[in-house]
Amino acid sequence: MNAQDNMAQLVRDLRQRLGLTQEKFAAKLGVTFPTINRWENGRAKPSPLALQKIEELLRSMGEDGADLLKRYFPEQS
Repeated sequence: MNAQDNMAQLVRDLRQRLGLTQEKFAAKLGVTFPTINRWENGRAKPSPLALQKIEELLRSMGEDGADLLKRYFPEQS
């Protein structure tokens, strides 16, 4: 699995774990629905700023996000 596939899976896993639609997840991150859709389908990857927001969101989830944080941001955990 390449880095683009990993990011697509991270975005999908996080969104589903939060129980959010793509639209609501986009609003939470301050991006548009098509952006989330492109990320999840591997057609684009999150910008460094968006990745920072995703990491902060995972950290704010505590134990609920710990496994994703460790899997996708191992150098930060």
